[in-house]
Amino acid sequence: MSRPKVLVTGRIPGGVMAALEGDCEVKANREDRPMERSRVLELVKDMDGLLSMITDNVDAELMDRATRLRMIANMAVGYNNIDVAAATARGIPVSNTPGVLTDATAELAFALILAAARRIVAMDGLTRRGEFRWWAPMLFLGTEVTGKTLGIVGLGRIGKAVARRASGFDMRILYHNRERIGADEERELRVEYADLNRLLAESDFVSLHVPLTSETKYLIGAKELALMKPTAFIINTSRGPVVDEKALVRVLRERKIGGAGLDVYENEPELAQGLTELDNVTLLPHVGSGTLETRTRMAALAVENLLAGLRGDVPPNILNPEVLKIRRGNC
Repeated sequence: MSRPKVLVTGRIPGGVMAALEGDCEVKANREDRPMERSRVLELVKDMDGLLSMITDNVDAELMDRATRLRMIANMAVGYNNIDVAAATARGIPVSNTPGVLTDATAELAFALILAAARRIVAMDGLTRRGEFRWWAPMLFLGTEVTGKTLGIVGLGRIGKAVARRASGFDMRILYHNRERIGADEERELRVEYADLNRLLAESDFVSLHVPLTSETKYLIGAKELALMKPTAFIINTSRGPVVDEKALVRVLRERKIGGAGLDVYENEPELAQGLTELDNVTLLPHVGSGTLETRTRMAALAVENLLAGLRGDVPPNILNPEVLKIRRGNC
């Protein structure tokens, strides 16, 4: 029996790739840049499996080109880049990689909280330019994090991991979630439920941890930003379109909030006009899961999902389990 053919659209750790190549005939992107869509559409025609990246638009057009496609494994916890409904209609299982990037993303969110509060990036630049000439009591002042109020929007795996880190800074923690968690877990995490408006009004730091859906697009817009304290900071490590970036630029420029820390953008890698000119925002290049350990675990889990689907087994992290019923009905 011939080995299944697989397309990997991004460069993954060598050990994980070697393991995949032991089971499959692999065509892969070997560069640290997204594979061109035209190239993906050309190669996917003969593929049984696709290991996709968050930068790929896995839509109906792509699936219709890939008439042999039996499994899509996305190397990300988010999957807004995949038309899951279209995959389900074509009998193709889709998976993601949850859990393995929780700590790395929570660490980065808290790094942005600290960097924004203490103006780390701006102060680094000032020091490198030779503008640190003496110490004085009122120079280079930031704001403390300890004892402040943190508002977490989206208390899933990552939101809970951020809450645990905030406890170490003796922060008061508010959270807003689609569903309120149980009282025992609230006590364990030392969190208090609040509606979104109250959370925005009372928090010194607001950290976003929601998936991108039709309900969460522009969850934070001009109206919501206007509720925040003039000293408050907003942190986004979820998905860029959760925040109306143009509205955010306006409030930052007008100093209506204290600042922001961003790892994701509405139209990344493009940034909203004026964002890079501001000194009260910390900008990172979508590196929430960017540690060697985490990216290796993500790749390994994506491969595990991919191989399970190609064998006809249930992928550990299947997003559309209803497709299995469709498959059985067609047998």
